[in-house]
Amino acid sequence: MMLNVSQLSTGYGRIPILNGISFAVQEGEFVGILGHNGMGKTTLLKALMGFLPATAGHVRFAGADVTTAAPYRRARLGLGYVPQGRDIFPNLTVLDNLRMGCAKESGADREIIAPILEDFPRLKPLLDRAGGALSGGEQQLLAIARCLCGRPRLVLLDEPTEGIQPSIIDEIVETLGRLREKNGLTIVLVEQNLDFIAALSQRILIIQKGTITREAAPNDLADPGLVGEFIGIAG
Repeated sequence: MMLNVSQLSTGYGRIPILNGISFAVQEGEFVGILGHNGMGKTTLLKALMGFLPATAGHVRFAGADVTTAAPYRRARLGLGYVPQGRDIFPNLTVLDNLRMGCAKESGADREIIAPILEDFPRLKPLLDRAGGALSGGEQQLLAIARCLCGRPRLVLLDEPTEGIQPSIIDEIVETLGRLREKNGLTIVLVEQNLDFIAALSQRILIIQKGTITREAAPNDLADPGLVGEFIGIAG
């Protein structure tokens, strides 16, 4: 089992957000987390990465209990995180952004970055360009590529389609699907784009008010009744 979350609760100060979240992720599995705004999706990823302390429950990653571990310790174990809004370094070049992703393996930059660029060919002609000069879609590709430079075993991916053009959304689907087949990449994906999450996820967890209320198959997202009742957004 790559990730095992048991009765996880957390919040902001005295405000509870997650209430007893439990789920597991197998190696090589893509699991989607779906729900409308304010239901705890981003909070869940932050808690899994260690940016928010658990107030109850446990998180086990790659066989280790990381419930109280700092984010950098989780990263060293192989947990990667691509936050909502991308958070690239806008004043650094694309190449230097990728090098930042290699920080835990200093000195191996070329060896790590070269195969990443083969998987993200759109970035090759942009290596000398400042990250802030890229389009939103290019920045998203860069953020994912930078995360993968850390050679994570599991990636937490938060709202990757937000504000980017459809052609790059399709490119992300194709690239991540290929990496799953080639490298056994594992992903927990938070998203509101139904087509995107259905195309990538092998199963989807519906979250409402900080609780996982249902598990769905990708094909279930074609059911407008499920969308209306459990997600609360238009299909």
